[in-house]
Amino acid sequence: MRIYLARLAGVAVFDPNGDQLGRVRDAVLRLRTGEQPPRITGLIVEIQSRKRIFVPLGRVNAFDPEAVMLSTGTVSLKRFEQRAGELLALGDLLDRRVTIVDGEKEAVLVDAAMERSRTREWLVTKVAVREITGGRLTRRRGHLHQLDWDEVRGVVDEQHRQGAANLLAVFEQLRAADLANVLQDLSGKRRMEVAAALPDERLADVLEELPEDDQVAILGSLASERAADVLEAMDPDDAADLLGELPEAEQQHLLDLMEPNEAEPVRRLLDYSDDTAGGMMTTEPVILPPDATVAQALAKVRDPDLSPALAAQVFVCRAPTATPTGRFLGVAHIQRLLREAPSELVSAVLDTDIDPLDVNTSLPEVTRVLATYNLVAVPVIDENDRLVGAVTVDDVLDHLLPRDWRDRDHV
Repeated sequence: MRIYLARLAGVAVFDPNGDQLGRVRDAVLRLRTGEQPPRITGLIVEIQSRKRIFVPLGRVNAFDPEAVMLSTGTVSLKRFEQRAGELLALGDLLDRRVTIVDGEKEAVLVDAAMERSRTREWLVTKVAVREITGGRLTRRRGHLHQLDWDEVRGVVDEQHRQGAANLLAVFEQLRAADLANVLQDLSGKRRMEVAAALPDERLADVLEELPEDDQVAILGSLASERAADVLEAMDPDDAADLLGELPEAEQQHLLDLMEPNEAEPVRRLLDYSDDTAGGMMTTEPVILPPDATVAQALAKVRDPDLSPALAAQVFVCRAPTATPTGRFLGVAHIQRLLREAPSELVSAVLDTDIDPLDVNTSLPEVTRVLATYNLVAVPVIDENDRLVGAVTVDDVLDHLLPRDWRDRDHV
């Protein structure tokens, strides 16, 4: 699917309920190493009061000629601020003088198209340019060219390209855990430079794979607003663990800078002891109401951003379905879902034999339950039988391994 970005300008953006959030005003791209086409990271959406916010492409469910449909109604309402290494597809690229490599002809860039790669990234693969004849722009149809990214030179000025490339280098294609290992081998100064150049969501993923001392150092090197943005991009349980390493005054300062709906689950997690189910759990498992179908459940767990442990089951609860939910009803395991008709209700295939954990359940007891019943995740409820989160097997491993297990100096 090829989408020309100039045609997105002004298109309405809708949440999953069909309510209009705003309109697309631009797209944000980040340069990659060498001659690789840039990656589109998200859209700039203008909402009420002419405020412009950033919506990651991962939250876009579909593009239509008249609408952009989001997969979630939860987006950050912070005002968009362009950062180093970022370009605006329309604001920075359109009308730029370029050179067509074949024939060294001068042209003006009039549009750019993005396509989804096999790795599910949106890349700028095509550009539309209008040839300049006799030193001026002509609008005759024969002079409009649609070319591959590498068939045009000068779309990005060399100084900007080198600055971003030098910081990002070969890191972009690495897994978060591998990039975390690379960062540990760099000098402190270089580590901070690379961290500063990474997009918020990428940096959040990497921080989750670093030793606590490195997490604290990198977070402390960022401006407070940026640090809060990165914490918002982290899983709430990981953000709570990181904030737990900071002085209380600094904790509160960063929590106050975060969006309230992003900070609230982190605040709840900070209230629990680290070695309890409440302290280890994630507050964002897959949750559906009892009238959801098996087809809807399977669509939910197909989300590539879910970890395998969280995608292995769906937790079924009365409304509301955001933690803390309504009354917890049971768990639908993916193996059972795959054996049922797509139209079957998830409430008909629940496993209710395993008791959920209390938020104060100790680490040894959590480990025993997971091992005894061969589970990869177990629900956690409060005193009112509301689901407040789930503890996964990787959460438990993080707490059972030595505190410095991520530190390469101790491997």
